[in-house]
Amino acid sequence: MSTDTLPNPEKSPEQSGGGELIRLDHVTKRFGDNVVLDHLDFAVDAGKHVTLIGPSGSGKTTILRLLMTLLKPDEGTITVDGQKLFPATEKERREVRKQIGMVFQQFNLFPNMTVLRNITEAPVTVLGMSKDEAVERAKGLLDLVGLADKCDAHPAQLSGGQQQRVAIARALAMRPKVLLLDEVTSALDPELVAGVLDLLRDIARTTDITMLCVTHEMNFARDISDQVLMFDSGRVIEAGPPEKIFSEPEHDRTREFLSAVL
Repeated sequence: MSTDTLPNPEKSPEQSGGGELIRLDHVTKRFGDNVVLDHLDFAVDAGKHVTLIGPSGSGKTTILRLLMTLLKPDEGTITVDGQKLFPATEKERREVRKQIGMVFQQFNLFPNMTVLRNITEAPVTVLGMSKDEAVERAKGLLDLVGLADKCDAHPAQLSGGQQQRVAIARALAMRPKVLLLDEVTSALDPELVAGVLDLLRDIARTTDITMLCVTHEMNFARDISDQVLMFDSGRVIEAGPPEKIFSEPEHDRTREFLSAVL
């Protein structure tokens, strides 16, 4: 795989030393009386691949949505690359958000735009990239994800797996420092899952990008992760390298969860 078009973001001094890129301090999020995140503390170092596992409703996707500023925490602080995401002004949040890309469960492509336009729209309008540069980068990314011949297609003309590949290319087009992956294969037919996961494995191996992933694909989590966090009831109950979490979990709840999904 060529890495010419892959993101290789310039590192800040904090990153070049392998320091923290994402930090959540005492973050609480409630929906009515339901406490989804309960005074959560955790950090992700630059360039690391961290996977969040745990039962549905344990708060994993809520973390990603907070980082995307789709939700606001009720308490606590969130920083990305030393900049406050919460609390912060809307202008400050927009600047921090430029460093973060996300691939959703549902592909969320613009149905009225071609594949090429789906990928170039945000780099041009948000980053101020020239149209020619955005198109060149988009074509390189489409080649990377195996869809070089689909520039002029519309999303409805693509399979689910192809749409998710376009969504990954669109996220990478923003040259993010952080890539958030939210159950990216859950909406795919089983025979399409392996191809998308293989693409993400290649991205994890060949780039400096920091990845925060929510998945129920445990083999994928084992393959790509530097660290795995086990969530239950809005808290991290166990954390460690994948070989430890999957082979020698310490917490009863982790063992119970893994026995159900492996």
